[in-house]
Amino acid sequence: MEKKLKFSIGYAVAVAVLMLGFQYWIAYRTTAVIDYSDFIAHLEAHEIASVTVTETQITGRFTVPMDGIDQFVTTRVDPDFAERLERYGVTIGGASDQTWLGASLSWILPTLVFFGIWSVLFRRIAAQQGGSGLVNIGKSRAKVYVERDTGVTFDDVAGVDEAKAELQEIVSFLNDRDTYGRLGARIPKGILLVGPPGTGKTLLARAIAGEAGVPFFSISGAEFVEMFVGVGAARVRDLFDQARKAAPCIIFVDELDALGRARSAVSGFGGNDEKEQTLNQLLSELDGFDPTVGIVLLAATNRPEILDPALLRSGRFDRQIVVDRPERKGREQILRVHMRKVKADKGLDLDQIAGITTGFTGADLANLVNEAAIIATRRGAGAVSLDDFTAAVERIIAGAERRTRLMNPDERTRVAHHEMGHALAAASLPSADPVHKVSIIPRSVGALGYTLQRPTEDRFLITLSDLKDRMVVLLAGRAAEQLVFHEISTGAADDLAKVTDIARECVTRFGMAKDIGNVVLEDRPLRWLGDKNFDARPKDYSEETAREVDLAVRALIAESYGRATAILTARKADLLAGAAMLLTLESLTPDDFPPLRRKTAAKRASVRKVGSPDRD
Repeated sequence: MEKKLKFSIGYAVAVAVLMLGFQYWIAYRTTAVIDYSDFIAHLEAHEIASVTVTETQITGRFTVPMDGIDQFVTTRVDPDFAERLERYGVTIGGASDQTWLGASLSWILPTLVFFGIWSVLFRRIAAQQGGSGLVNIGKSRAKVYVERDTGVTFDDVAGVDEAKAELQEIVSFLNDRDTYGRLGARIPKGILLVGPPGTGKTLLARAIAGEAGVPFFSISGAEFVEMFVGVGAARVRDLFDQARKAAPCIIFVDELDALGRARSAVSGFGGNDEKEQTLNQLLSELDGFDPTVGIVLLAATNRPEILDPALLRSGRFDRQIVVDRPERKGREQILRVHMRKVKADKGLDLDQIAGITTGFTGADLANLVNEAAIIATRRGAGAVSLDDFTAAVERIIAGAERRTRLMNPDERTRVAHHEMGHALAAASLPSADPVHKVSIIPRSVGALGYTLQRPTEDRFLITLSDLKDRMVVLLAGRAAEQLVFHEISTGAADDLAKVTDIARECVTRFGMAKDIGNVVLEDRPLRWLGDKNFDARPKDYSEETAREVDLAVRALIAESYGRATAILTARKADLLAGAAMLLTLESLTPDDFPPLRRKTAAKRASVRKVGSPDRD
């Protein structure tokens, strides 16, 4: 219908333009355009037979054709020339400037132009709303995948074995419901994938689409809520109607927090009311469909703390699967998947790379492999080596080198001693992460230098001594400045912020201060995005307790600073020699400067994220 309408409008406009052009062509061939002074001359010579006077023009006929043309037209200049025409015996007539065609087009063309503009704008708005017309505005915008349309299977997913096993169970349930339901079990209504960004939640969902062999509806939570009231609820209804017709099937809602945010106690204000209507419709649909028909709702979010409690209760999202950051073995498996398309050295040890990437997610590892390949290509190598991966880790964590940022000699000297202080303190403490590299080359993140540490293994529990050693390493940069220059600078601002956070958490969250006791004063709920200000709330303890907290935090920091000063005082010769060498070479490793090797027997490494740079 729409194509026929466009076809008819186009032909109507073309015919109107052709008719108008033909009219002007005929008039041009049979009518002479003359000046008003020539018209007066012809009139005085009695060569004008008749005229027709309009508001702006004078048209008429010659008594004798001029060059084969017997009609003329001229612009009306003198409005009072009727007496002159009568004096020469000319027949006078009146007419209007507008012809029937011109008058028709003056009404039709603006209407057609307005209708065309309106059609284009409406079609564009309708396309943004998920349909090609007004009746499709409430239609679901879900993309439908069948069988292996996504090109991703469980073989492409690594490092999340537990999550993959649970989802494989769902796929088997859909493909063989009779076997799995023989004991009365039913398929879960909803499965929620939660975890930090980049851990593979969406990839897992796409893998299900490649494995299940059933229709797979994929949509983002943000696509439900639009500017029109009621559109979100209508799209939820339409999505589940389509799913019922295609059952057994899987519905995947990415970024569920955009749709399922917890409802406010005060509703009815603008967009919030629309979002609540959409959420209410989703809750209603979850309660309404029969799980025996084989419809599974799969959703993903990295902000589970803001979801509505009604959405998470049993009977709606029956199963929650945590997709966390991979461990060392998982990181090695993920690297193996991404290395399929990269030409690497034969002796490349992926386990060694997994060891220096503690805290990396699957997306981080994919980016690491790509960066390493780019670095190897840039240097003209035939394959990617371990050095390329090491450079890529530095590039991702500390940022790109900025050799054009020139520091004056005094600043370079201060930065060199600052970073060497961090490195020597880390080498002197048993539970600190081993030093991997020290550099005074400025980085894009704003660091004038950085100390890169590499954990030897993953850690899940941290002792008080581990946390104190970490604070000592952070404060050793400022201690080195004080020891050598007898004056401190602003270079330790980031170190002080990290030390303060660690000390405060020791006191308020972990109950590690003797004077405070084994109490939790500031509980922090699980937040994958790490937003410290998200759940800000007033303190529920007295001012006296708050003062004791401040004193305990200050005591922990003072103790750590004293230990850092003592370590560097005992190793002042190494500090001065290492700083001088660092000023010459700009970057050092333990192989270049043996005092950076650990002096004591190493315990298990801390959970500090590998390569967390010191941003001076």
